[in-house]
Amino acid sequence: MKTQQKNIVELILTLFTVSEGTVKVFMVKKKDEPYKNYWVLPTENIKEDEEDSDVIKEILLSVVGLEEISYEQYNVYTKLDRNIDNRVIGINYVGLINSTTVGIKQEETLYEYEWFDIDNLPKVGFDHLQIVEESREYLKKKLVNSTVLKELFPSDFTLPEIQRTYEQILSKKFDRRNFRKKFINLGLIEDTGYKNESQTGRPAKLYSFKENIKERDLF
Repeated sequence: MKTQQKNIVELILTLFTVSEGTVKVFMVKKKDEPYKNYWVLPTENIKEDEEDSDVIKEILLSVVGLEEISYEQYNVYTKLDRNIDNRVIGINYVGLINSTTVGIKQEETLYEYEWFDIDNLPKVGFDHLQIVEESREYLKKKLVNSTVLKELFPSDFTLPEIQRTYEQILSKKFDRRNFRKKFINLGLIEDTGYKNESQTGRPAKLYSFKENIKERDLF
């Protein structure tokens, strides 16, 4: 009679931010085998007496140094070869964090971490490259929503930053003048009266989202 094998269930966190118009994903460096020195998404096995929300908060606190971040369950991975040693079922949660609060408390974590441009990823272990790509599709659907965009850009930003973000996620180029006109005409943002003096070339106007904007699809 076969001994019943117990499946291991791990929670995976795919965490995105936007910095100067570049979409980035958070990864940690693997210290041991398998995939030693490869980069992976933060994960944690879930015990029978644990709630998934508690485990995700544990990951956020131990690796990122924060707890209250917007996230949603997105996909489940069940292939037999996900892990070399054991049958591991992965449940992926996708989180969004703005660049203002992205300050990670490195002194409180044992992990070597990095925010990577999603178009320029390092050597990635396990099936986490696939997970990042599929989470990118999730982000593509989310970023057309006005409230999600405000969550990623809570403070001053330039219109070129918004445009680059959309172009990277949607894999589509927009005419600069048309994009600017359309975005301003949405009535979601307001001119702060300041300019980004740190950029090379002509300073760009800084905008911010208005308070209490309505949830709506933008594109």
